[in-house]
Amino acid sequence: MMTKNNNFLFSLICSLVLSAGLFAQQDAQYTQYMYNTMSVNPAYAGSRGQLSAAALYRSQWVGLEGAPETQTINLHSPIRNSRVGYGISVVNDNIGDGVVQETYLDAVVSYTIDVSEEGKMSFGLKAGGHLLNLDFSSLNNFDDEPISGDNIENRFSPNFGLGLYYHTNTFYAGLSTPNMLETDHFDNSERDANDVQFLSKERMNFYFITGYVMDLNPSLKFKPAILTKVVGGAPIQLDLSTTFLLNEKFSFGAAYRWDAALSALVGFQLSDQFMVGLAYDKETTELGSTTFNDGSFEVYLRFELVRSYRRLVSPRFF
Repeated sequence: MMTKNNNFLFSLICSLVLSAGLFAQQDAQYTQYMYNTMSVNPAYAGSRGQLSAAALYRSQWVGLEGAPETQTINLHSPIRNSRVGYGISVVNDNIGDGVVQETYLDAVVSYTIDVSEEGKMSFGLKAGGHLLNLDFSSLNNFDDEPISGDNIENRFSPNFGLGLYYHTNTFYAGLSTPNMLETDHFDNSERDANDVQFLSKERMNFYFITGYVMDLNPSLKFKPAILTKVVGGAPIQLDLSTTFLLNEKFSFGAAYRWDAALSALVGFQLSDQFMVGLAYDKETTELGSTTFNDGSFEVYLRFELVRSYRRLVSPRFF
């Protein structure tokens, strides 16, 4: 007999991942998007002026068995004495303890031009693909009703994405669509009407990101940021964040995901090379009040190959 927790997980997988005929698949979401920009905008590659490597781990809805987990890794750098940036990006999503696993592997390139004395505009392109694993035998364990379908193992779907990114020392704005091709990963809607029917389809996600750095006093800076995500068949996602940066070492603040969650964020610039960030989300929906949901957590780590004697004249705040 299914527990309430497992019943909810089965419904979650059906509605978030494979929902019959109505589902528009969305890219992974991040609370610390301001530090993880290259995962959603290829034009960001090389914009920090040095080799930069970052990793992020997100655990969604802690306490719910089989809830989504996301891992991202990206590495990017400018090419010396040129306007070109390059990098690689890996994003892995896991839902249902292996029931659905998706991995995005991409190579990224950007080209930057000067548009004003301080402003730079970058054009980005990424190319790669998507690996999908879907284990129907595990999905059947969550429900008494058999589900027909053949397991999918490492099905590869090519894709590419585009982005624009404008920035100065104190302002940035970017527009991107990381995956341009809309791919049908799985569709059993033509099977027997008595079977549970699923459709898994890749959709174009459009992102707009912007932020600003304002000096409040010589040691304190204010950093508001906005991320907007639009995908067909799903509500617009709007993330608003306000953080403060103290002595260019310690950051703290809060964020709000419209009609979805409240978040707390902290970050530590441990040295010229290392930064670590933490975020905690609490759902504002009915899901947030359930006893088995302890919120969502993110851990972020960035390493940059810059020596103390070669520190940038203009620090990169984003």
